[in-house]
Amino acid sequence: MVSAQLIESKAAWLGALRDVLLQALQRQKRDILCLDADFESWPWSDAAVLEALHAWSGPGRQLRLLALDFETLKRAHPRFVRWRQTHSHLVQAAQFEASEWQGGRLPQAVLLVPEQGVLRLLARDSWRAVLSPERRDELAAREWFDAVTQRSSESFGASTLGL
Repeated sequence: MVSAQLIESKAAWLGALRDVLLQALQRQKRDILCLDADFESWPWSDAAVLEALHAWSGPGRQLRLLALDFETLKRAHPRFVRWRQTHSHLVQAAQFEASEWQGGRLPQAVLLVPEQGVLRLLARDSWRAVLSPERRDELAAREWFDAVTQRSSESFGASTLGL
C-alpha cells in the first residue's frame, strides 16, 4: 500500500503537479478537478501536458477548474487557452469568492483525480504539500470541492463576445 507523500519545495510541488496531471491524462481519467488562486504556476503551457490534453479529449471527459481569478492563467498560458476554446465542452470553469480562503478552509491549490489521488498545496510560502492516494482524502477533497463549486459562478468562457 502506498502512503501519503510529503512535499516541501517549489520544485517538488511543480514536479508532482506535472506528474499527477500527466498520469491522469494518460490513464484517460474521466474527471480531473483543479483548484488554485490563478493557476499561474501550473504546467498548462508544458508541451507534454498539452499533448496529453489533446489525446485525453473525448466523450465523457471533464476538466473542472476553480479559481479566484482566471486572468493570470489567460496571460500566462495562451496555448492552454486555445486548447480550452477548441475543447470548451470538456471544461467547466468557475470563480469562487475570496472568503472561501479565509480561516484556512481551503488548501492553497488542489489537483484531485478520482480513483488516483489528491495533491494538496497546504502553504504556498513554504511550498509544503501532500500527495495522497488514500480514498478518505480523496472523498474529503471531493466534498469540499463540490461545496465550493456550488457557491461559485461560471467564469473563463471559451470565447469573448464583443459588440
